[in-house]
Amino acid sequence: MRTSDNKNMPSRNDMIAHVISLFRDTMPFNQLLGLEFVRPNEGVESDSIELHVSWREALTGNPLQKILHGGVTATMLDTIGGLVAIIEAIKRTNDTDLASLQTRLPRMGTVDMRVDYLRPGRGERFIATAKVIRGGAKLAVCRMELHNEKGDHIAFGTGTYMLG
Repeated sequence: MRTSDNKNMPSRNDMIAHVISLFRDTMPFNQLLGLEFVRPNEGVESDSIELHVSWREALTGNPLQKILHGGVTATMLDTIGGLVAIIEAIKRTNDTDLASLQTRLPRMGTVDMRVDYLRPGRGERFIATAKVIRGGAKLAVCRMELHNEKGDHIAFGTGTYMLG
């Protein structure tokens, strides 16, 4: 683990990588869906994150239309919203104490979420993104979007997340 100036303290980037690994490696449902956690600017000290999933028959919601299941859409939006809320909290507190983060993580979670389905989920690849629209000490509100590989806007959501 790379460290900041203090050799015993992980960098902010290390903290973010740790949270991403928790979402990716310890949540069986995310693995079942085949969610890919992509950091588009990973070579740079970047906080951006996207969720990707490739189309496969197991994700079908309507077998007659061959479209993405609404639950997959909602899961992707909720997952990216929660992840971005936690990343924003790490950035805002400038806390690089891994033990403190691990104490707070079990108390973090979704308080409320709304999903608006804009069009049927057709495509070969689906990409979810999010941004924090209101961050506080205890809650964060995020705006999430799901697009296909062509850029078609499939759904958006608004989520409120408890930050522990």
